[in-house]
Amino acid sequence: MFSLLPDTRRPFASLSEREILSLAVAAEEEDGRIYSEFATRLADTYPGSAALFEGMAAEEDEHRRRLLDLYVERFGTHLVPIRRENVKGFIARKPLWLMKSLTLEAVRQQVWEMEEGSYRFYMEAAKQTTDAGIRKLLGDLAMQERKHADAADRIDAEALGAEGRELEKGENHRQFVLTYVQPGLAGLMDGSVSTLAPVFAAAFATGDTHQTFLVGLAAAIGAGISMGFTEAASDDGKLTGRGSPVKRGLAAGIMTAIGGLGHALPYLIADFWTATSVAIVIVLIELWAIAFIQNRYMQTPFWRAVMQVVLGGSLVFAAGILIGNA
Repeated sequence: MFSLLPDTRRPFASLSEREILSLAVAAEEEDGRIYSEFATRLADTYPGSAALFEGMAAEEDEHRRRLLDLYVERFGTHLVPIRRENVKGFIARKPLWLMKSLTLEAVRQQVWEMEEGSYRFYMEAAKQTTDAGIRKLLGDLAMQERKHADAADRIDAEALGAEGRELEKGENHRQFVLTYVQPGLAGLMDGSVSTLAPVFAAAFATGDTHQTFLVGLAAAIGAGISMGFTEAASDDGKLTGRGSPVKRGLAAGIMTAIGGLGHALPYLIADFWTATSVAIVIVLIELWAIAFIQNRYMQTPFWRAVMQVVLGGSLVFAAGILIGNA
């Protein structure tokens, strides 16, 4: 849904060379910490991957040092307090401490997203700078980050086995997840869960299947339009590599509408209790589909995903029935 709060983030194009270098230092520090945490968590099970991440963390630290040296030379010792979350075009990363389980598939996807984002950041930053020394360093770092992205394909490929290699289709697979699966999943969750309350509230308040269908249709289409525009406006894809905002917006909008229409369409049936019974069955199918997609593409443990979506969906469903019977 659209936010009524003003967006206080800075446009990337408005950053000065001093701010770009400060942002790059903060980004390299964060990425280095993430790779070190990956190494710590995977050390016992996948020592080969852990060693790879230790090396990548050391390289990120070297990037940070080179950026700092150039910054001090050009602008002095005081860094601008700016981070990714202060700039438009960057997507927030889920903190590692929230990830109780960390699979190789999840690590491979996140490494690729991080390094692809870093590469695009340095390429765009180089275009904005006029200082030859700064532009050269940013260009050099962009090339090094691109090499890091290839490391995602070297993370214990043998450990994944034939089935794992079949699931991981390289860059095309990851780009598909970024551009279509992530926004589509967000849309499906929003459409399936957020429209439960108005549909079932209307159903039990009126007992009229036609009126209920109209409410569900309006809620689904309205939510789809809102989610589509919100996703498209959230990120132009230049810094994150998430792909065309139009494609992401369509994925989010269409899946939101589908999620809402799923339990609205049964109310085309004239008999109220038959329509309601079919709608409830479809709601269960929708929640299962969400859990399956989270498990298949987002590496969320299946039963944890089931509990999350079922609990949330049940609360919204109950709220709709209670309001409808009020």
